[in-house]
Amino acid sequence: MTGEDPGPLVRLFGVTGGRARPVGESFDLVAIVTTVDMPFEPVGLMPEHLEVLSTCRRPTPVADVAAHLKLPLNITRVILSELRREGLLTIDRPRPMGKTIDERIYREVLHGIRGL
Repeated sequence: MTGEDPGPLVRLFGVTGGRARPVGESFDLVAIVTTVDMPFEPVGLMPEHLEVLSTCRRPTPVADVAAHLKLPLNITRVILSELRREGLLTIDRPRPMGKTIDERIYREVLHGIRGL
C-alpha cells in the first residue's frame, strides 16, 4: 500500500541516516547549543536540521532542543553533532554557577569596600 506512514522508527532512521550515536566530542543534556551566524541560508538540510538552526539562534540547552523537536534525545544528539561537524552550530558546556559572578556583584563588593 502506498501513502501509508512508515512508522516512527523508519522515520527516525531516515532523519539520522541510520546513525544511532553522535560524532565528535560528547555533550550532555545541559550543554548549550548556538547557531553560528551564517552569511547564507544552508541548502539541502532536512526539516529537523533547519528547525534546530532556527531554535538555536538563541543559546538553548540540548534538552530543550529535543523537547522542541519532539524527538528522542539520542536522535537529537545525532542531529546536533552533524550540524556541529558542518560548522553550523556550536555546543558548549555550561559554566559552573560557582565560577560565574556578574559585574553587578563586583560593583557591590567594591562599593562595600569603599564604604569601610
